[in-house]
Amino acid sequence: MTDTTHRKGFVRRFFGGIGAAITWLRRAFTNLLFLLLLLFIGIAMFGKEERLTVPQGAALKVAPSGFLVDEVSQPSVLPGFLGGPPGPVEVRVKDLVDAIDHAAKDNRISSLVLELDYLVGGSLSKLEEIGAALQRFKAADKPIYAVGDNYTQAQYFLASHADKVYLNPMGSVLLTGFGSYRNYYKSALDKLKVNFHVFRVGDYKDFIEPYTRDDMSPASRENNQRWLHELWGEYTEQVTGLRNLPPESIDAFIDELPQNLQQHSGSWADAALANKLVDQLASRRVAINELRETIGAEDKKQGYKSIDAIAYLRNQKLTQLPKPGEGKIGLISASGAIVDGQAPAGQIGSETLGKLIASAREKKVNALVLRIDSGGGSAFASEAIRQELLATREANIPVVISMGSVAASGGYWIATGGDRIWASPSTITGSIGVFGAFPTFEESLESIGIYNDGIGTSELAGTMRLDRALPEAAASVLQQGVENTYARFLRIVAEARGSTPKEVHKIAQGQVWTGRAAQQLGLVDELGNLNEAIADAAQVAELERYEVVEIQRELTPGEKFLRALADKVDARIAASVEANLPLGAWLNSLQPMLAPLAELQSYRDPRALYVRCLACQAP
Repeated sequence: MTDTTHRKGFVRRFFGGIGAAITWLRRAFTNLLFLLLLLFIGIAMFGKEERLTVPQGAALKVAPSGFLVDEVSQPSVLPGFLGGPPGPVEVRVKDLVDAIDHAAKDNRISSLVLELDYLVGGSLSKLEEIGAALQRFKAADKPIYAVGDNYTQAQYFLASHADKVYLNPMGSVLLTGFGSYRNYYKSALDKLKVNFHVFRVGDYKDFIEPYTRDDMSPASRENNQRWLHELWGEYTEQVTGLRNLPPESIDAFIDELPQNLQQHSGSWADAALANKLVDQLASRRVAINELRETIGAEDKKQGYKSIDAIAYLRNQKLTQLPKPGEGKIGLISASGAIVDGQAPAGQIGSETLGKLIASAREKKVNALVLRIDSGGGSAFASEAIRQELLATREANIPVVISMGSVAASGGYWIATGGDRIWASPSTITGSIGVFGAFPTFEESLESIGIYNDGIGTSELAGTMRLDRALPEAAASVLQQGVENTYARFLRIVAEARGSTPKEVHKIAQGQVWTGRAAQQLGLVDELGNLNEAIADAAQVAELERYEVVEIQRELTPGEKFLRALADKVDARIAASVEANLPLGAWLNSLQPMLAPLAELQSYRDPRALYVRCLACQAP
């Protein structure tokens, strides 16, 4: 070996060693950070909860992030902010309502502040439940303030309950009314040579229309127009009443928005102030300073004296002990599409929900309240869940149904298993109808040179395949199955509501009703929120004192970890996108545009029969 070779070898080894050391240090540092992150989240998830000190005279800060829901969905494998799918972050309505109701009776809480910038959305019935709690808070002679840079329609509904509404001088109150718009795919499916076989009963059963038409059918348009106008009337009546405005003022503000903006040099904020939608134009800093003077200053911080609503609720649960002699009201939430078998949170699996209902019987609750928030799904799964409710009633446990934003089609099928049914005035329900759907791709495959052939012992052998045409005999079988299931649905409703199948048919056929209309038609018993349904269950069970026991599927450690990791971060991203109109609104509109296609993957009913509602997307 020459001296030159020796020197090169030494230099390479020297710098290679430095490089290896740097790589090792980088990996060690990264691993250390990751372990610290895991430790931090582990402590947050599994560590002992410490009781908070509620400052005397503090405001309850209600600042929900994401979407308002009855049941929080299963967390995705990877949070959106780390590259996973951008699933919505959610906050439970019951948690907010419980926190507000506790605070109304708490002498330490002087007032309430709504900070709604990160609230992405919520249906009218969910907003009404929170609004009712806000009204109970005000009835305790405690003021409410709302602070916002901009108010969407959902945000403004809650803000209208405040005694004083602040709006940023560069902000807006974006009121547009309710609408029901969707995409239709028939021409696209025709171009792709996809044959969509549809079997249904009911002129108004329009769930399958996006695959069979390029526009809304007249029957669907008539039905949707009715319930949309009813819900918008509910929204405007409440907002104008809370703001002491003339009944027609909200519609007038929307209809005359171009003229309003022109009168105020294009300023949305000035137009909102002039129309008395808000009380004061103030930047966030000015509004917070005013609240500091009114409520009190937070020690060593720039904010007003406050405690977060969710943290306050956790603190209340830590200090609240069960009282001897109390009865138990079981509470189960069932949200999402109804599917056969097991399903994660955010969907209703017949086996998963059935086990929860059975566990309520094992816990020997005195009564059970089932909260339903679903536009339906599998007919087979809906019937399996109803049977579990009937078994609970046979065990002398009263069952009260509380309808959330939506309890239609399969959701209503399940509801018939209860002793009593409660709905909010703006619940969307009904849609009593059945359809079968089955796409085949034989022509699509033939267009690229793929053919299917074979032999069977009967005409029905090898049917229900995606790559084969649907024989006439199979089509006849499916249509008869749809008609039989619809007849069964009518009988179930008639028996539950003390009517006849013929009478139920008049208000069925897939027609959608608001909760208020459904009560008039005899489909529900009472109008009211979840707390009123729980109180009714206690009365039926003859309980004077009771505690509410929530019966939920236990999350795995991994699911708890992911939920803690993604908490609030995704909501803030989503809210920021929503706020950056019009780009944010356009981006968010992409998800519902593709939703009907995504629905296809949930079609797994054993007989391809579904009780599902297309229009049941509560605004």
